[in-house]
Amino acid sequence: MQTETFQQRNTTYLSLEKWENLVEGLTVGFSTKSDGVSKEAFSTLNLGLHVNDQPKSVIENREILANRTDFPLNNWVFAEQIHSTHIEKVTKLNCGRGLYSYDDGLSNCDGLYTAEKGIMLSLCFADCVPLYFLSPQKLLIGVAHAGWKGTVNDIGGNMIRKWTNVEGVNPSEIKVAIGPAIGPCCYIVDDRVISAINKSIIEKYPLTYSKITEGQYKLDLKKLNKYLLLEAGIQEENITVSHHCTSCEKEIFFSHRRDEGKTGRMLSFIGIYEEA
Repeated sequence: MQTETFQQRNTTYLSLEKWENLVEGLTVGFSTKSDGVSKEAFSTLNLGLHVNDQPKSVIENREILANRTDFPLNNWVFAEQIHSTHIEKVTKLNCGRGLYSYDDGLSNCDGLYTAEKGIMLSLCFADCVPLYFLSPQKLLIGVAHAGWKGTVNDIGGNMIRKWTNVEGVNPSEIKVAIGPAIGPCCYIVDDRVISAINKSIIEKYPLTYSKITEGQYKLDLKKLNKYLLLEAGIQEENITVSHHCTSCEKEIFFSHRRDEGKTGRMLSFIGIYEEA
């Protein structure tokens, strides 16, 4: 396992430069909460249209991020996330989906991937785990949203199996990055969540949770995703894990749990620039 390769490119976003050096034109990042125009609880770079911020401000924030990445905003694709394991293959016909309206995003979807250049895949986050996927050989890229439901239902493994069975990719060739998310230092869950973890993972790997009191546990969602990815056939040396905790790092990130639900959203994003 490799640790922290998400580096702050500028005050607007963190980038995964190690991956960007593998594929010409590749951009991989995770936005911060800074350099936008939103006010109050959404200050300042809120990128989510579904949190009761002013839509005009969110769209302006998205334009700021697009300009910082040099990736045209009209080529971005968003999803209507529901904590599912549903994954959609994206084409240029989908460019602009969810750009101006959350409901216009790819519906009921928490994973996106594409084999085309000129598309920026993007999903909203405020504590859940962003998963990034790359096959340098096939030029396949993907991103997934793994909250506790998506994690225990193995959305990461679903992406790997889709790439393997549909796209003909050998799992040993796939690189996965686990991005900034809430850490076990701040993520307390109950028996309902712990009981949903696959028993084979609990038996095979070190525990991803520790008991605090009766019915209360600290859970490491990043580590649980890592173990599920290993089970799906990803090589450990091909998994990168961010050490950033979105709850602890108040100056950098929004956090749904820390901010008691009234907060903005960051974006995970990945795309390969296409020359005109």
